[in-house]
Amino acid sequence: MDDAAPRKGTVTQRAVEEIKAMIAEGRLEPGQRLPTERDLAVQLGMSRSSTREAIRALTVMGVLDARHGSGIYVGTLEAGDLLESFGVVADLSRGPRLVELLQVRRILESAATALAAARITEEQLAAVEAHLAAMNATDDPEEILAHDLAFHREIASAAGNATMAAILDGLSSRTFRARVRRGHQEQDAIARTRREHAAIHRALAARDPEAARAAAAAHVGGVEEWLRGRVGG
Repeated sequence: MDDAAPRKGTVTQRAVEEIKAMIAEGRLEPGQRLPTERDLAVQLGMSRSSTREAIRALTVMGVLDARHGSGIYVGTLEAGDLLESFGVVADLSRGPRLVELLQVRRILESAATALAAARITEEQLAAVEAHLAAMNATDDPEEILAHDLAFHREIASAAGNATMAAILDGLSSRTFRARVRRGHQEQDAIARTRREHAAIHRALAARDPEAARAAAAAHVGGVEEWLRGRVGG
């Protein structure tokens, strides 16, 4: 076998990049049906097997949508769908990698909360306040954490960046168990959580982006610091 010949994986990756380029350049639009495997292989100048593997890979990633009996279509390319595989990686992460994810969440949560302070509507602010009130009305850790997630989800939505919101949704829900462990192992964790969420709400209500950024960073940073101490990261 010629050592200079491209490996199958390399050829398949090239086919993946070519199909992605067709979508990025508008030659294939979201919701559009792909050409037949044979025609697409001809367009790409590649074998049908490499084209088939590329289609399979892009389907797993959520870029393409295989509809039984109908064919292969370009997906809607919604951020939440495309980031689903990232959520799986986050969900399976442990130890130092989980600390890294919390670090990313702290950075993005701070930015999203600052944006929300400038853009949040009265209706969205009322929804945030309702989750804060619900958190304060119960001592059940699971209920508190459920409203914690919803609280941050409302803020991410108010920031007006769907891609950032999708990333944060994955990071927040996937770090759920870290906050659960903290709630069970630190007696004052619930009281601290309430205070930190109240500070975030005050900054949002004041329409103060910098105060909102600082409050969000302190909130997520506390969990990050706690977890770093647990794993020695």
